[in-house]
Amino acid sequence: MQWTLVIPLKPLERAKSRLSDTASDGLRPGLALAFAQDTVSAALACPAVADVAVVTDDPRAARELTALGARIIPDTPRAGLNAALAYGAGIVRAAHPQTPAAALNADLPALRPLELARVLDAAAEFPRAFLPDAAAIGTTLLTARAGQELRPAFGTDSRARHRASGAVELCLAGVDSVRQDVDTGEDLRAALALGVGPRTGAAAAQLLGPVTGQ
Repeated sequence: MQWTLVIPLKPLERAKSRLSDTASDGLRPGLALAFAQDTVSAALACPAVADVAVVTDDPRAARELTALGARIIPDTPRAGLNAALAYGAGIVRAAHPQTPAAALNADLPALRPLELARVLDAAAEFPRAFLPDAAAIGTTLLTARAGQELRPAFGTDSRARHRASGAVELCLAGVDSVRQDVDTGEDLRAALALGVGPRTGAAAAQLLGPVTGQ
């Protein structure tokens, strides 16, 4: 089964505010872009992924992610993360109604293509499914097979909210790179320990000195 991934990305100047204890205002936009670039690059290299659509209004991000091979969908609703995801999934489904769709976070800089493939293959068994984040509170991936609405409920306690919505929680070992999103300095250090993509490695080096990439 080949999936289309929908990745939301807010304007870079407003992204990753919780990293303020680790990265200055001047560095956070570049760090957020690096996360997204490494996430998109890994997603496009995944054998289970046919297409990646990024929902964003940020012109710099749109330019850089288009260069990697992503399709850009303008965030027409401008009403937050879940509205952007629902809108993006609707655009994708209008063009390819038989394609399964998944929402993926843009801040997975350690993402491994084969680990993502394992998660998507497991999700294909269910009408809707989700993968909790490393903290076991949020969600990094939400899937919907063809004919099913995505119904995103990201945000505070999204793990509980997606479970309550009827989505099946995927309990898989060995997919840490798909679960390790980055909101805080501690998250960033955990991602670096897993091994991040080259753009995040370069951006993080400005904060922490040389780091080991994938």
